[in-house]
Amino acid sequence: MLSPLLSNIVLHDLDKWVSTQWELFDTRHQYYHASNKYAALRNTRLKEGFIVRYADDFKILCRDRKRAQRWYYAVQLYLKDRLGLDINREKSKIINLRKRKANFLGFTIKAEIKGAKYVAHTGIKDSKKQQIKRKGRELIRNIRSSPTAKNALLFNLFVLGLHNYFKKATHVNIEFSRIAYDLSRTMYNRLKPIACRGKPHNSSPSYKKFYSETYTTYKVAEVWLYPLADVRTHNNMNFSQNLTPFTIQGRIEMYRALKPSIGTEIQKMIANGKEEKYGIEFFDNRISRYSMVDGKCEVTGIFLPAETVHCHHVKPFHVSNDNSYSNLRIVHEWVHILIHATKEQTIQKYMEVLQLDDKSFKKLNQLRKHCGLELINKKIN
Repeated sequence: MLSPLLSNIVLHDLDKWVSTQWELFDTRHQYYHASNKYAALRNTRLKEGFIVRYADDFKILCRDRKRAQRWYYAVQLYLKDRLGLDINREKSKIINLRKRKANFLGFTIKAEIKGAKYVAHTGIKDSKKQQIKRKGRELIRNIRSSPTAKNALLFNLFVLGLHNYFKKATHVNIEFSRIAYDLSRTMYNRLKPIACRGKPHNSSPSYKKFYSETYTTYKVAEVWLYPLADVRTHNNMNFSQNLTPFTIQGRIEMYRALKPSIGTEIQKMIANGKEEKYGIEFFDNRISRYSMVDGKCEVTGIFLPAETVHCHHVKPFHVSNDNSYSNLRIVHEWVHILIHATKEQTIQKYMEVLQLDDKSFKKLNQLRKHCGLELINKKIN
């Protein structure tokens, strides 16, 4: 078993070799469209195939069994002769996707007829579903034995993580509806004595961000549990073939195409959150506030990854003892330092780093005013 980093280093050579056998094969004639090039290459003895790889798990997609067999033996020889690696014969096989499902990264993939063409039907691997149910029962037992907000949040982290990962599957709703049904009796028996069962009206903004209030769920220690069945497919859209980590321009295009994921960052915040200092009210309202502002700093407007998020009390906590949603603001850690800074050297340093515009500067001074601190003169910048 290779680590993901080592796999990417070692098997990068395999990626390049497979692509040069067909996709990036250098032809004498320069074709305007890749489809024209592929049509011409099909009249040769080249092996048509496209590789999809994550770490040491990869698939090579072919048109028919004959080409698949040629690829199977060619890759086996290449890995042995060039890289000194043996394939796992139990997991390595040729599969006709029109007849059987293939497994890849926890998903199942099968080609089904839709109209005049085949489309991919994707779901969750059977062994993965069993693993999900085992983990779900374990978390429910933990809530039953200790009905704390922390255990409820750990359950929500588990559900949100699963939904974020598997939401690209075409049959994700069907799969999770079945998993939720299989766990429903366990949840009812275990949580009935210690939880409130119902539809989460007046739920937190973070709950509303990801889930509907029409699903029946449980409230534990003032935290509504995320419903396993409430998930919908997110379409997989095509992306430009110029997006590649192997060229300078490709890396630039990849960076531009990156879209921040609120769900992923909230997962990190729940996993790394420490509610001991201010309590669960602060912890939950902090996440709700982050969700409401779409993960952006409320002073600069810049998207904040979980690692850089600071939550500021508008009215200082030591004065107001107020952890309510309306008394919190999501800010970058440097902005937070600047809000509370009293030394001119510190103020000068962070003003130069942040380069705030007039609108952001006004918001900064408003927050300082609520803290009873002297307003910053912009000329200091």
